[in-house]
Amino acid sequence: MAKALTESGASAVIQDTLASLPFLTHPMRLFRLAKILSVVRRYGIDEMILEHEPTGRLVALSRLLRFGRHCEAPRGERLRQALESLGPIFVKFGQVLSTRRDLLPLDIADELAKLQDRVPPFPSELVHAQIQAAYGRPASEVFAEFDETPEASASVAQVHFAKLRSEDGGHEVAVKILRPDMEAVIAHDLALLDSAAALLEKVWSDGKRLKPREVVAEFAKYLYDELDLMREAANASQLRRNFADSTLLLVPEVYWDLCTTTVMVMERMRGLPISQKAMLVDAGVDLKSLSKAGVEIFFTQVFRDGFFHADMHPGNIFVAIDEANRGKYIALDFGIVGTLTERDKDYLAQNFLAFFRRDYRRVAEAHIEAGWAPADTRADEFEAAIRAVCEPIFDRPLREISFGKVLLRLFQTSRRFNVEIQPQLEKKKKTLLNI
Repeated sequence: MAKALTESGASAVIQDTLASLPFLTHPMRLFRLAKILSVVRRYGIDEMILEHEPTGRLVALSRLLRFGRHCEAPRGERLRQALESLGPIFVKFGQVLSTRRDLLPLDIADELAKLQDRVPPFPSELVHAQIQAAYGRPASEVFAEFDETPEASASVAQVHFAKLRSEDGGHEVAVKILRPDMEAVIAHDLALLDSAAALLEKVWSDGKRLKPREVVAEFAKYLYDELDLMREAANASQLRRNFADSTLLLVPEVYWDLCTTTVMVMERMRGLPISQKAMLVDAGVDLKSLSKAGVEIFFTQVFRDGFFHADMHPGNIFVAIDEANRGKYIALDFGIVGTLTERDKDYLAQNFLAFFRRDYRRVAEAHIEAGWAPADTRADEFEAAIRAVCEPIFDRPLREISFGKVLLRLFQTSRRFNVEIQPQLEKKKKTLLNI
C-alpha cells in the first residue's frame, strides 16, 4: 500500500506539506491528530467520503488506514458517532451538514439531525460551577427556580429553564450556559482543520478554487464568536430591534443584568419546532402563509438590514401557537449571524433579480464583473451553462425539484468556469438553502 501511495505521487506532496505544518511541534495537537485519524479509521469515514472517487491521491492515502475497521452499524450512525466522539467542533460540523438534505442521502441527514439538540449534556455540578463563577453566588440566590434538566444541549452550550426572583420581575427565562473549558479544545481542532485544509489545497484538484483555508478561517471566526455569550446577547438584541414592529417574527428579550461571557439569560419563548408540520397544522397554523413569511423574513434581514440569523436549522426556529401570536416565527440561538456589505447586497440583488427574470446573461455578467469568474470568461458560454442548469426547474413545484441534482450541476458548472468560492457569503448560502 505504501508503494502504491508513493507511485501515485501523493506521498511526496503530503510529506512536504506536513513538514510545513506548525501543529506538528505541539504535543497536544499531535495527540489530537492521532485521535482524529483513529476515529476516521475505526468508523470508516474516509471510505464514506471517497466512495465515488475510484482513484487519486486521497484514495491512495485512505488505503493506508484500512485496518481494524468497525463498520457494522449503518453509515449515518457511524458518522454521527464519529463526530460525537471527536467533540464540539465536529458536532457543529455535523449540525451544519444535517441541514443540507439537498446534498446528503436521507439516511445520513436523518441521523445527523440528532446532533441539533441531542448532544449529551454536561453534568449539573459543572452547570452550577459555571453559574457560581459567572455571578459569584449560587443559582439558588440568582433564580427563584432553576430546572436541573437541560431543555436543549448543543455542541457549545446548553439551555436550562428558570424563573427570576420576584425582585427581578419573576419572569420565566431561558438560561444558556457555555460548556466549560471549550477554548483549548477548539484551538487545537481549528489548528488541525487549517492544516487539513492546507493539505487539501495541495492534493485535491479543486483545492485552490474552493479555498478551504479561507473557509476554515471564516468558520473559526464565527465559532469563537459563539464562545462569547455577551456577543450572542448583542446579536439577539440587534435582531429584536430590527423586527420590533414585525408581525412575522418574535425574538426573545435579553436580560442584560444577568448576562456574562459564559451565561446568557433571555425571555422564555413557547412554540413548536418548525419541523413538526403535523403538530403545526393541528394547532391551526397556515403552512402556506408560514412558508411565505419565512422567505420574507430572510430577504428582509439580508437586503434591508444586511444582518441575518445564520444558523437556521430546525432546532433554532419555532412557531408560536398561542392565540395572540399564532403563526409567527420565533428565532432562537443567535451565536452565528451574518453581515453583508452594500457591495455584497448589490451583487446578490442583481443575481436574484436576473435569475427570477430568467436573464441568464445578466447572471453570468454579474459573476464576471464581481471577479468571481475570471475576466476572460466568455459570457455567452457561461450564460448557456447557467441556462442549462436553471431553466428545467422553473414553473415546477418544489416537491418535483431535486435540489441535490441542481446543486451538483451548479457545482460542475462553477468548476468548469473556475468560479471562486466567496467565504464571506457561505453563511448566507447555507441559510438560503435552509429557507
